[in-house]
This record gives sequence, C-alpha cells and structure tokens, in this order.
Amino acid sequence: MLRLTLAQMRSNLGRLVAAGIAVLLGSAFVTAALTAGDAITRGAYDSVTASYGTADLIVERTDEPPLSEVLDRVRSTPGVAAADPLFRGWADFGSGRRSVSQTVVPVPSVPELGSLQVVSGRAPATTTEVALPTSTAERLGVGVGDSVVSTWWEPSAQDAPDEEEVQRSADVRVVGLVEDPHGAWSRFGGAALATPDAVVTWSGFADIDAMWGAEVLVVADQDVATVQAALAGAVPEAGVVTRDEAAVRSVEQLGGGNVIAMLALGFAAVALLVAALVISNTFQVIVAQRTRMLALLRCVGARRGQLRASVLLEAGVLGLVSGIAGVVTGLALSQGALAVLSNVQSGVPLPTVVQPTLASTLLPVLVAVAVTVGAALVPARAATRVSPVAALRPADAPTVRARPGRVRLVVSALLVLGGGGALVGGVLMGRAGVGVDAMLPLAVGVLGGATSFVGLLVGGPLWIPPIVSAVGRPVAAISTSARLAAANTVRNPRRTVATSTALVIGVTLVVMMSTGAVSAQAALGQEMDERSPVDMMVLGEEQLDADVVSEVAALDAVAVAAPARRGELESPDGIGQEAVVVDPAAADLLRDPAAAAAIAAGRSVAPHGWSGDEPRLTVRAPATGGPTTQIDVLRRDADLILLSPDAADALRLPDTTSALLVRLVDGADAAVALQDVQDVMAGQSVLVISEAAQRQGTEKVIDVMLAIVIGLLGVAVVIALIGVTNTLSLSVIERRRESATLRAVGLSRRGLRAMLATEGMLIAGVGALIGSALGLLYGWAGAATVFGPFGDVQLAVPWAHLAAVLAVAVVAGLAASALPARAAARTPPVAALGVD
Repeated sequence: MLRLTLAQMRSNLGRLVAAGIAVLLGSAFVTAALTAGDAITRGAYDSVTASYGTADLIVERTDEPPLSEVLDRVRSTPGVAAADPLFRGWADFGSGRRSVSQTVVPVPSVPELGSLQVVSGRAPATTTEVALPTSTAERLGVGVGDSVVSTWWEPSAQDAPDEEEVQRSADVRVVGLVEDPHGAWSRFGGAALATPDAVVTWSGFADIDAMWGAEVLVVADQDVATVQAALAGAVPEAGVVTRDEAAVRSVEQLGGGNVIAMLALGFAAVALLVAALVISNTFQVIVAQRTRMLALLRCVGARRGQLRASVLLEAGVLGLVSGIAGVVTGLALSQGALAVLSNVQSGVPLPTVVQPTLASTLLPVLVAVAVTVGAALVPARAATRVSPVAALRPADAPTVRARPGRVRLVVSALLVLGGGGALVGGVLMGRAGVGVDAMLPLAVGVLGGATSFVGLLVGGPLWIPPIVSAVGRPVAAISTSARLAAANTVRNPRRTVATSTALVIGVTLVVMMSTGAVSAQAALGQEMDERSPVDMMVLGEEQLDADVVSEVAALDAVAVAAPARRGELESPDGIGQEAVVVDPAAADLLRDPAAAAAIAAGRSVAPHGWSGDEPRLTVRAPATGGPTTQIDVLRRDADLILLSPDAADALRLPDTTSALLVRLVDGADAAVALQDVQDVMAGQSVLVISEAAQRQGTEKVIDVMLAIVIGLLGVAVVIALIGVTNTLSLSVIERRRESATLRAVGLSRRGLRAMLATEGMLIAGVGALIGSALGLLYGWAGAATVFGPFGDVQLAVPWAHLAAVLAVAVVAGLAASALPARAAARTPPVAALGVD
C-alpha cells in the first residue's frame, strides 16, 4: 500500500497542492506566533528593565546592611563576575551663560551592566570627567574635550535642624557623548555618565551608603540559579531576583498580571486553531472527492483497513513535508519582521535575530501531521464504510439544504451559554478586582471566550447560512449570475460554512485585537494618569524667575504652566514623601480627573499605602519645623502628594514657588517638549522631570507590540483567505457537472465567471461581517477583563480597521474566485458532463 499511496499522491499532486499550501501556511503561522511570542515577551521585559542593562541578577534595595557592605558581600560571592551599584544622582552643568540640570548615573565596570551607549569619545574614568547626553551637549554648546562647570549642593558643616545647604562647583571635562537607546531614563530627558564617586559627590552626599534606593547589578559567570542561591545566602536581608523576575513584577504592577506572557501563549493557541481549521476543511474536501476511487480499490480486493491506512499515510506524509516547509517559512517571516521593525522603530529593545526553540520548530511539525491525519480520519472512515457498488454510482453535489442535527444544536448551545457565562464572569471579576490571583479573571475570561467562540463555530451550520441568505437576497436582484451565486451559497450549507469559517476566525481575531487595544488604551491611560497626574515638573530649591515661567507657558507644546510650592513631608513612622502644592484654580492641569476634583474641592491627594490608607492623613514637614497636622486626602496610585493650599499653610511649608507644574497639549511630543523646557530653564538650578515622556515611551512599546500582534493576526487572515481559495477551487471541481449543465442551458463563460466571483465575494464578505461583529464583542470583553480594575472600559470601535478588513475580504473573495472561475469557464460542457 505504501507504493500505491505514493503513486496516488503523484497522480493527484495538483489536488494535494491546495492542502499542502494550507498546511504550510498553518505551520508557518504557528512557528511565527511562537517565535514572535518570545520576541514580544523579551522586548517587553527588556523595556521595563532597561536601566539594568543585561545584568543576570539584581540585589534589591535594602536599608541594612549599608550599600558598601552589600557590594563587598556580593563581589566576594563565588560565581559573581562583576557587580555594580545602580543609583541615580543629579548635578547642574554649565557653560558660559547656559546651564542644564542633569540626571547622572555611575559608569558600569563592565558593558553588560550599562544602560547608556557611548556614541562619541569614551566613558569617564576620574571624578573630573563626565559623558553628557548628546542633547545636553548641544544645548550647552560643548563637545568632547570641552570643559563644563558642575554645580551641586551639599549640607553645611553645622549640625542644626535648620542647617542650610551650601553650593559647590568644580570644572569637569566632557570626555564622551551618550545616548539612551531603550529609554531607561526618558522621564529625565536622558542621563549623563560619571564615576560612582562623582555621582555621590554631585548628589550632595558624603559616601555611597547615603544614596537612597540603590540596587546592585550582577553578572554571573556560572549557572545563574546557583549564583542567585549563593547571593541569597550572602545577603539574606535583601531580595535577589533575575532580570526577568524583576520585569514580571513591573508588568504585574502596571497591568494587574503578567499579561505579556498570557498574550504569548494566546498567540500559539490562536495559531493552532486557525491552522487546524483550514487544514481540516481543505483535506476533508480532497479525501471526500476520492470516494469513488477508494471504492474502485475495494472492488479489486483492497480491505477497509488498508484503504484507511493509505489515506492516513498520505495525510501524514503531506503533513510532515508541508510542516517542515512551514517551519522554515515561519522562521524566515519572523526574521524579516524583526529586521523591518529594527529599521522603522527605536527605543523598543527587540532581538535582531530569531532564536528558534524546540517548541517553535518541533511543535508546528507535530501539529501539521496531527491535524492533517485527524482531518483525514472522518472522510477516510466514511469512504471505507460505503459499499463499492454504491460508491461507484455517479453522484453530484448535494442539491438540498441539509439540516444540522440536534446533537450539534445541543452541543453548540451548551458551549455558547457556558462559555458566555464564564466570559461575563471574567469581566465582572476583572472590574471588581475579585480573585485570589490577579490572573484569575483573565484566565476565566479567556477560557469563557474561547469556549463560547468554539460553540459558535460548532453551530456555524445553524446560523451562518441564514445570514448568508439574508445578505444574498439584495445581491440576487443584481443579475442572473448573482441570483445563481446567492442560491449556491445556501444550497449546500456545510460547504458554505467550511469556506467562511476560517475567514470568520481570522477577521474576529484581527478586529478583537484592534478593538481591545483601542478600548484598553483609554483604560491604561487612566491608570497612567492616576500614577503620574502631572505631565512635567520643574523642581528647584529657590524662587523660580517669573520671566522664565512665562516663557515656559508660552511654548507651543504647553497647555498650562502653574508655579507651585513644594516640600518634604514625613509620616508618623518616619517615611518621607515629596509633596507639591496645587492651587484649586490650576486643578485642570492634573491628568487624573478624580485628583483634579479633589484639589478643586480643597482636599489633598496622597498615594495608596503611604502611612496607611485612611482618608485622614497625619503628617508633618520636618524641614520647616511645622506642627503635626491631620489633612483630608483622596487616596490614589500617585507617585507624590498633591497638597491643597490650606494644608500647606497648616504644615507651614515655605511660600517660595520653587516648582513649576506643566500640562502639555494633547498629542504633543513629550520628548521634544522636555528639551524645549530644558532649553528655557538653561541657567536655572532646577531639575526637569517629564512623566509624559515616560508615558509616551511606554505607549510606544505597547504600539510596537500591538503592531506585531496585528501583523501576526493579519497572517491568520491571509491563511483564512488561502483557505477560501482552496475550498472554492475544490468546490468548483466538485461541481464540474453542475457548471457544465449551466453552460449547456445557455449560461455564458462570462456569466459563469461572474457567478463564481459573486459567490466568493458574498461568502468572504459575510465572513468578514460576522468576524467583525464577534471581534468587537470579544475585544471589548477582553479589555474590560484585563483593565477593569483601572476604570470603566468603554467600547471603542476602530472604524478604520473595520473598513480595511471588509474591503480586503471582499477583494480577496473576488481574487480567490479568479483561478477556479477561469478553470471552470475553460472546461467544455461535454467534457465536464462526462463521468470520472
């Protein structure tokens, strides 16, 4: 039977090409999805841990023991190749009349621990050298080899509660220029490089132990897990995590769960579903068309088991060959996509070369073989159960509307109702923040959505044909060919469903991701606005010059600029927190509507968890010696305290307006606005912090990841359209006698081509409409489940994407019918009416 099977494959090579293409594209999609899932996860993790360079381990901040002791313990631990402290300082750099307040980070001992890239010159080696960001050097008008004046403040020698800081300065030489390729320090407009001792000195501290919030970055020269365990024993007071573990924490803090990992797994599941459906539909049609040949083999002595084994062997060989080709194609597509993304975007770390894994290479081949063989099981069993005499009898395509069975109806209803209930439950759990684990609502929602979607697909023969019939009625009035096409789509419901289902899946996924992204963007924006309600802050120690404030307010990118008082508050347990005073008249500059309303009503805003979570906050201002005061606050996930003027007066904060709060015009480029404000502030001893720049950097990462997702799902639509072409081609072959009869009774070749083209466009268009409707529903439900805790997620319709999907589907349906229609029109009626 092996020789016979291979001979049959050679003789039916043309028919097998359609199934082979579906298998190849399906396995290529699985490969690309798995590879891109790894790239997405790696890119997202690298983005949120950009300040760690490529460190293997991070020893987290701790108050005890001191940082210097932690460093000594870490560096003496076996397996540690290098260890550096990570902290952030700041200093003013001046040249002539220009000056810039700049964040400064220490020079790494090895390149793996660095987050900045030296693009000109070299890294500093002494305390009298600095490497400035390119933009800062341009604003100061200096280059490599020039000198600038570094100015900083440090406490006076007097040990008194009201001690004042004294200004120090020193000449330093610019030895290099640096860039921040992954936006690690984007909120500060970049960072300069200096030796650790220089960073400590310029920050006004006596030694490294005084640097607040310092961490230790580690490069291991042995197994990372082994070194991690050794460090945990060497520094039991501090946590020791890998860079990926630190990234997971950051992602969970932002999204309430590791959504990135779930998305990566979701791509693989989506790939399997689309590939399985297209392969199954195509191969079932091919095997079903060979029923008469199988019956003839029965007549000459072949047993049922032999025929079944032959069909399954054929399917296995086809799946294996096409699966291997699909893996190669998928890896090539992934490499091309990474190359394009590397050229068109910056600031988002993505790998430049695909890294095949066992899962991304072996799993697609196994899936291709398993799905192809599985698709051949039912038709092979059906063909071998038919008696040879009955199977040899000429048969045309069904001409009656086969009614779906009751079992299908019951199974479909149970899946839709059960899955729909779970989906609604996931949405409600997400909005209420219910669940032992933050991922529980997402898991419930995904399971419910997938179950209900499968239920809709199982019940496709029940509801897709009526929709096709309803859409086809107005189309039938156009011409005779259109009327025949509309009748063909409902005459064989199972064939119509098989043709349109793959497209329904692909379009549903694309629209779902687009809708979910647009709907979630607003919710994620609300969360970012709550965490960072002020777009940009200018922080100084002295009264800001009124002319400079007016100049900032006059910038094109600035909507509101309000001078503000500032100070350091302390809770009863001794924890300090930065506070700025917001005048109720300027409350509109806050991005968070709830915080703006609280300030306008005379209340203050405090971070959740700082000195408890009560609406009454007990604080004092240690620098001014003011009394301990209770203030009425609104608790938010903010990074600082927003004080009302009355609360500031009660705490006796200075009347000096040493801060400037800025709200940017919607849509303004935050990075450019940051540079503009820094230019205006040249000569002022201030620090400019742009939360908007960091927010836009995060949004950029999300946009790039979403582009990858949409690209992947676009491939799913292409696979679905190939499936439409294959199924339509096979349908035309199946209806050769029917087409010949139409030609014999007077239908012209042009009319036959028009009929098939209309049929293809009608099926594709209906599939796109159904997919768009389902995509809107599932997209909103997914966004509401994931981002429900952040606020009320409203349905946002991506009209441009919907229009593009519908247009592409209709045009693709027309293109899919071109070759089959041409073949049908060229076949003479007498030849087509003959019995095979």
